[in-house]
Amino acid sequence: MATPIQFDESELDHVVFGQNGLVPAIVQDAGDGTVLMLAYMNRESLRRTLSSGRTCFWSRSRQEFWVKGETSGDRQWVREVRYDCDGDTLLVLVDQEGKGACHTGERSCFFRSFGKS
Repeated sequence: MATPIQFDESELDHVVFGQNGLVPAIVQDAGDGTVLMLAYMNRESLRRTLSSGRTCFWSRSRQEFWVKGETSGDRQWVREVRYDCDGDTLLVLVDQEGKGACHTGERSCFFRSFGKS
């Protein structure tokens, strides 16, 4: 269930958006701590995420907003959004619905590791 996060618009000023207007957003499972994915947000997608309680990102390839799970059904319900000490990275804690976060069908986008066949 989506739970909007109450915020003051001025809080967004603490986030440092890069030259391209984007900030990396690490998405982590709020229950078990699994890092699910990395995506990018601009100021508006961060605002939409906080306001809706659903993860909204900016697609660098398509140049458009996308809400996780709109097409796959694998939705992310936002529980908390944090920013790091420099304000240049976000951490989004979510309850992951469905099979997982990765477009390949894996639970996490980080399912591969070096040195393993």
